[in-house]
This record gives sequence, C-alpha cells and structure tokens, in this order.
Amino acid sequence: VQLVESGGGMVQPGGSLRLSCAASGFTFSVYDMTWVRQVPGKGPEWVSSINTDGSSTYYAGVGKGRFTISRDNARNTLYLQMNSLKPDDTALYYCARGLYGNSDYWGLGTQVTVSS
Repeated sequence: VQLVESGGGMVQPGGSLRLSCAASGFTFSVYDMTWVRQVPGKGPEWVSSINTDGSSTYYAGVGKGRFTISRDNARNTLYLQMNSLKPDDTALYYCARGLYGNSDYWGLGTQVTVSS
C-alpha cells in the first residue's frame, strides 16, 4: 500500500490549493478515504472523508463550506480542494485509507502553509 500526497505549498490567506493523493498497491475503488491534518505538538485532526464511489462526503467543522473532497477511481487519486484558506489551516495534510478512526494506512503528508 502506498499513498503519496502532493499539491501543498505556501499560499496567502484567502487563497486556494488542491491537494492530491495518489494511491497504489491496493484496490482504491473499494475503500473509503480520508484527509487528516496535523500541526506540530498537536494531535491529528480529521478534515474530510469520502465513500467508495464519491457519492457521500463528510466534513469536519473546520473545512465545511471551504473544502471539497473528491476522488477519481479511474486514476486511483483522492483530492482535497481548499478555498478561502486561513492561517489556522497551516498543517501537514495526510491522506488515509478508510474512515477516520479506522484508517490503516497513511501517506507521508504534504505541507500547507497559509501566511501573508
């Protein structure tokens, strides 16, 4: 199992980023998927989850209305579109296989920094 995140970077407040997670080594289309973020010194924070075919999406309060999770099962890729970014969104963002609390594999993460 391999999960490789990309798309992070530095952006000004109010800006947007689109994170991607390339999955390999397993049948991507049969797993729910999740985005989690973590700030140094704090525990991981659930951001969003999506079911196997993308028909159901779930968001934590921090991203609701600003973040959109999606997936492309033909490309084995998970996405997180983040708009109206705030400094508090600065974190290392991970994709994980399964729903939060029941995820068995995580990627290494991609850093998102929101700063003016």
